[in-house]
Amino acid sequence: MPERASRTVLALDFGLKRIGVAVGESELRTAHPLPPIAAPGFDSIGKLLAEWHPAQIVVGLPVAAQGEHPLAKKVERFARQLEGRFRLPVARVDERFSSVEAESRLKGTKRKSIDSVAAQLILEQYFDQAAGIAS
Repeated sequence: MPERASRTVLALDFGLKRIGVAVGESELRTAHPLPPIAAPGFDSIGKLLAEWHPAQIVVGLPVAAQGEHPLAKKVERFARQLEGRFRLPVARVDERFSSVEAESRLKGTKRKSIDSVAAQLILEQYFDQAAGIAS
């Protein structure tokens, strides 16, 4: 089991009300959405870490087309808190289009799933970048 755990990655799509969650395997480059959690969610994140034993966390960093995105500082603070609290590396990934793509994938389904599908897309993008695949 420890061998599998070292390849597991947890992704978080930070929001002021909800945090989208996805888990994936870096070797297979697959990601799956999990139920979103209420923000700030540190207790819930701790439970997810205990369950999945990830080697790393990936957080979607909002990037604006021009200037700084209004949530960028809050997300960066959240990422630093994760690093300090859980002692795991936290990668930041440009999430510029994750919500738009998540909406596209979810047409006709429950809207509350969008946060975790966005986290899934962020994790897939992270795996593609790590493998040197252009997204």
